[in-house]
Amino acid sequence: MNVEEEVGRLKEEIQRLGQSQPDGSYKVTFGVLFHDDRCANIFEALVGTLRAAKKRKILTYDGELLLQGVHDNVEIILKAEATDAAAV
Repeated sequence: MNVEEEVGRLKEEIQRLGQSQPDGSYKVTFGVLFHDDRCANIFEALVGTLRAAKKRKILTYDGELLLQGVHDNVEIILKAEATDAAAV
């Protein structure tokens, strides 16, 4: 699977697990993503996929590197523009 495919899958999983916000974005914590069985089966390197999506400005979160346990409560926000593009 290439990076673009993984980022697309990540958007789908954030929409599945996250909470829709009034502005059309979705919010989920790193811990929810990391501990989800389906995400564990899809993403070989979840942190790398998150960094790739952040670099493409599809989502945002505080910090550069997220670590399981330490950063479980960090909120990951899938931007509204990214959700609109996924719907098309």
